[in-house]
Amino acid sequence: MEIALKSYAEEKVLSARSTLRELSSLRTQIKNETLLLAAQMLDAYRDKLKEENQKDIENAKEMGLSPAVVDRLLLNDKRIDGMIKVLKDVAALPDPVGEITRMWTLPNGLKVGRMRVPLGVVFIVYESRPNVTVEASALCIKSSNAVVLRGGKEAVNSNRMLVDILRSAAREAGYPEEAIQFIDRTEREIVWEILKMEGKVDVAIPRGGESLIRAVTEHAKVPVIKHYKGVCNIYVDDRADLEKAYDIVYNAKVQRPSVCNAVENLIVNRRILKDFLPKMAFYLGKAGVELRCDPESLEVIKSDPKLSFVKAVPATEEDYYEEFLDLILAVKVVEDVDEAITFIEKYGSGHSDAIVTEDYSRAMKFLREVDSSAVYVNASTRFTDGNEFGLGAEMGISTDKIHARGPMALEELTITKFVILGEGQIRDNFGVPADIRDAY
Repeated sequence: MEIALKSYAEEKVLSARSTLRELSSLRTQIKNETLLLAAQMLDAYRDKLKEENQKDIENAKEMGLSPAVVDRLLLNDKRIDGMIKVLKDVAALPDPVGEITRMWTLPNGLKVGRMRVPLGVVFIVYESRPNVTVEASALCIKSSNAVVLRGGKEAVNSNRMLVDILRSAAREAGYPEEAIQFIDRTEREIVWEILKMEGKVDVAIPRGGESLIRAVTEHAKVPVIKHYKGVCNIYVDDRADLEKAYDIVYNAKVQRPSVCNAVENLIVNRRILKDFLPKMAFYLGKAGVELRCDPESLEVIKSDPKLSFVKAVPATEEDYYEEFLDLILAVKVVEDVDEAITFIEKYGSGHSDAIVTEDYSRAMKFLREVDSSAVYVNASTRFTDGNEFGLGAEMGISTDKIHARGPMALEELTITKFVILGEGQIRDNFGVPADIRDAY
């Protein structure tokens, strides 16, 4: 059985890899036609897709998966429209492949430049959400990467049909359909085999919970682009516009608490604590948010009779490290922006952090000194998303300090190589000696 799984894994990866040379010189028009045809087919087959998705929904309920997981699995008309939009948006973006990002001329006349090229074979492992199949494929198609997709077993019927649509569009447009591979078997051992394929898989991108990402990282012998969790922080400065702050914090916690760019720690400057926190706690409490507070913030909430309905409890040290992914928010009071940055440095995860302030110098200090993949001034952390940043879609969020940091989109799926244009230059004028030339 183990040999059969290994052979299956190798077949998928090698099929994808066999297309790389063709992909590297593929015309942008063919890539765009593939994406636009896929959008048309997705619209045409939406009813059949919803039927396949319903099988996954029913199976998930029988498996006893949580309502949150079931919701992430669901493909309704709104979400199908969202996938269609992604395909069209990516088609409209400039093609990064072949772009010369910089070129300079040396004293000897050599022209040296850097050209964007595809990463190669991208292996993406993800959970629950079938829309990732379309987002990942769209970005790989436009960036001329071959992709091997491995979604969760709970979405296998939806994913299989989505891949069939993508490959059909590729076939019709003249794009190599073997560049889009789908692992339709559910054994985890296949994933572990693919992660060992040094020289055949160029990069692995896990997209899901912390346990999935750690498992992929532990098994991988190929490069992995990852983020373990999103412990996002918002610091409300004593020079903040409090009306802005109320909406920013509320949006970042309440709009969609189960995602990695939702805020988990609220940091409040001591000078505005009594002006800001009661009203903020009232708003959050009405939304059902539980507050886990340090002694100062807890005292302010408990001493206000208007806030008796708010669930506020003492915070533990572990709470400030926690990615709650729920209607829970930890609160910390600090003296100034320096203490806030120190707090973020200790407890944050390098994902997304924000300051609310009208002070330019403090805003710039925060932008420079907070070492995260996305740093905001006067805006919600919920914008850390490839589509929201105007990138069309994303493969995931990277908190690694490599060429890809933050939302991974088209440019992050390419890497540069040096290209050198010459007219016969040789180093140190060391060519064929005259006596040897004459001897011939």
